[in-house]
Amino acid sequence: MWKGAIGFGLVSVPVRLYAATQEHGLRLHQVHDADGGRIHLKRICEACGEPVDYEHIAKGFQDDEGHTAVVTQDELAGLPLPSKKLIDVLAFVDADRIDPLQLSNGYYLAPESAAADKPYVLLRETLKQTERVAVTKIALRTRESLALLRVHGDLLTLHTMYWPDEIRDSGDLAPPSSVTVRPQELKMATSLMDTLSEEFDLDELEDEYEIALSELINAHLSDRPVPKKETAPAPDNVIDLMAALQASIDKAAGKTGEETEKGTKREAAPRKSTRSTAKKSAAPQKRTAAKKTAAASSTAKGKKTATSTAKPGTAKSATAKTAKKTATGKSGRRAS
Repeated sequence: MWKGAIGFGLVSVPVRLYAATQEHGLRLHQVHDADGGRIHLKRICEACGEPVDYEHIAKGFQDDEGHTAVVTQDELAGLPLPSKKLIDVLAFVDADRIDPLQLSNGYYLAPESAAADKPYVLLRETLKQTERVAVTKIALRTRESLALLRVHGDLLTLHTMYWPDEIRDSGDLAPPSSVTVRPQELKMATSLMDTLSEEFDLDELEDEYEIALSELINAHLSDRPVPKKETAPAPDNVIDLMAALQASIDKAAGKTGEETEKGTKREAAPRKSTRSTAKKSAAPQKRTAAKKTAAASSTAKGKKTATSTAKPGTAKSATAKTAKKTATGKSGRRAS
């Protein structure tokens, strides 16, 4: 779209300029809502009331008193432009000195020919090693513009810039200096930034409005029902900043405060059931142990009672019989 040269000092680098960006989107026309007929705009002169062809349209400026200065296209083309075919380097500065607010459209700069490759690479590598950018001037579409020359990958790129006096004064738009934040709030905000930045891929972003617009148009063209999508409401005023930060972190991490609370309750519930189960299982064991203890004590009492009530002769004969049975059992086991 432009052919010229980069000039710094006595060095000249012939280059070609290519548009680096393009705006996507569906082009909508003005139509009559009743029958879909296209609406055409006519250029009507308010002085004579006649339509005017494009070749007879000039530029004009009207002062405060209503006087109009008419400037023709030929007069505009004849204005002197020192940077008409030259990207004139004014200075090389550190990149952080350029306010991104001044940047406008972006363009690729390619070498004009094989002879321009060596000075092109020299300028590119010098800018890269010194981490600097070049402030330049260029004339595009009969208008001189401030521009920034910088390295992008293996290419030099050019960004048109607004002139310093085109940047509006911010005035008193910033919050008052009396407003401060606490260290805890800064820590929470930093944590939220880190969470939102995890696995972020800029190349995966897409224009959701354009997708919805395409679906809407396709529905009209194919006589299908129009899809309805709800727009998320704007957030209310933030009252508790810390709570809002924590809720944002939970949401970005894939779990809300409700899910966290439910998860805590679910984890707490098994512990209660385990304790109750343990109590239930412990109760029968205690009862069983109590029964055994009672039985043992009653048996012991019975033996004492039997021993104390039995006659001496009877006890001796019982003991002899028991010894005899034991001996018989032992001899029987030896025989087998």
